[in-house]
Amino acid sequence: MRESVQAEVMMSFLVSEELSFRIPVELRYDTCDPYAVRLTFHLPGDAPVTWAFGRELLIDGVGRPCGEGDVRVSPVDPDALGEVLIRLQVGGDHALFRSSTAPLVAFLDRTDKLVPLGQEGALADFDAHLDDALDRILAERSAG
Repeated sequence: MRESVQAEVMMSFLVSEELSFRIPVELRYDTCDPYAVRLTFHLPGDAPVTWAFGRELLIDGVGRPCGEGDVRVSPVDPDALGEVLIRLQVGGDHALFRSSTAPLVAFLDRTDKLVPLGQEGALADFDAHLDDALDRILAERSAG
């Protein structure tokens, strides 16, 4: 059975040290992909942009700097834990967002009630999903 948790959080999009603006960000967690969270950023004048990354990265990043590569999450002040920075990178381009910690923790608490951390593997037969995905990829390659 597919279940999900959603929340909307206002985050600051930090364009530069001098320029930032607040945007709505939709947080989503779905039991069909129990290891990931999705953040959809609603930037003014652009189509919404969705990023998916590990739920555990967001959980850990609330309290300490985490992540390598495209997604990094860290508290603004590790002693205060009042705000979190989320850095997203594609190639040489990056975007930096700042959020209050409280709504992220509330969202993560709701995801944990739906699927406790460490119990994600009990939800799905990932080998079967992997086999299905590989079959689709191979079929597309053969057809193309």
